[in-house]
Amino acid sequence: MSTRAEILRMLSDGAFHSGTDLGKRLGITRAAVCKNIRRLTQSGLDVHRVTGRGYKLDAPLTLLNRSRILKHLGAAAADFRDRLHVLDETDSTNRHLAELISHAKTMNGMVCLAEAQSGGRGRRGRAWVATPYHNLMFSMAWQFPGGPGLVSGLSLAAGLAVLQALEEYGVDGTGLKWPNDVLWDGRKLAGLLADVQGESAGPTQVILGVGVNGYIGREDAERIDQPWVDLRNILGETADRNRLAALVMRHLRSMFQEFAAKGFAPFREAWSSRHLYHGRRVRLIQGDREFLGTVEGIDENGGLIVHLGKDRQVFHSGEISVRPMT
Repeated sequence: MSTRAEILRMLSDGAFHSGTDLGKRLGITRAAVCKNIRRLTQSGLDVHRVTGRGYKLDAPLTLLNRSRILKHLGAAAADFRDRLHVLDETDSTNRHLAELISHAKTMNGMVCLAEAQSGGRGRRGRAWVATPYHNLMFSMAWQFPGGPGLVSGLSLAAGLAVLQALEEYGVDGTGLKWPNDVLWDGRKLAGLLADVQGESAGPTQVILGVGVNGYIGREDAERIDQPWVDLRNILGETADRNRLAALVMRHLRSMFQEFAAKGFAPFREAWSSRHLYHGRRVRLIQGDREFLGTVEGIDENGGLIVHLGKDRQVFHSGEISVRPMT
């Protein structure tokens, strides 16, 4: 664990800690403590300094904890015990997991979570913005014996799994936006990104990245170019990310297992019933082109069926976004 992470762990109780005490416990100078505190504030954390009392966080903070996640997994913990990796910081959980599985005997269900992510990716090349130490950023890997064509609709099934995990946590009023966003009150709460690699005959390797907004700080909020919401705003309190991580992991593992056996078919009806744009007039942007039409549903592969005047067209994943007409 890095010095910065150790200091944050000590401050996570929300109480005051003097620079002298922090330095003694870590075996570093007060100047080193100050430098690391400065790095924490630059990452988006509210750390207050009061002369004579020391440093404290604006509010207590529950850090990601591997042991607590396994405890919340209950009977499923045995399946993840040797496959769960919790990091303080990385450039991308998808990239880090790709490196891990390249040396692993089995990849199914391997998970990587991170407190801070410097190079997280959203759809269409966007950066994934998340205030460090407050959000859920993780990736799960799975391998399918067939070619990439057999995983069509996987990102939709994964979005449904994340929604169901949020509902089990206690978040009501969520819905889906094609192809893989979870919304609350029309604002983005969670998003997914699947990295798929494989030959036409198989096998196919999938690394699924998931981001859930726990809390977005003011400076980070200014970098987001679409309506968003976080769990603190919805619930009125800080979410227990360890419990939520366990729920999402359990639901995604079940999804992967069923998808491997039956494909997208078992998820199609449930996904359609939660799609917030069904029957609505929308604008679809695909590269430099735009399409105006009415959403009719999804096909057996998860493609979006849109009525365009006299024609019907099916849109698949890629550089396609769905936006309400203004």
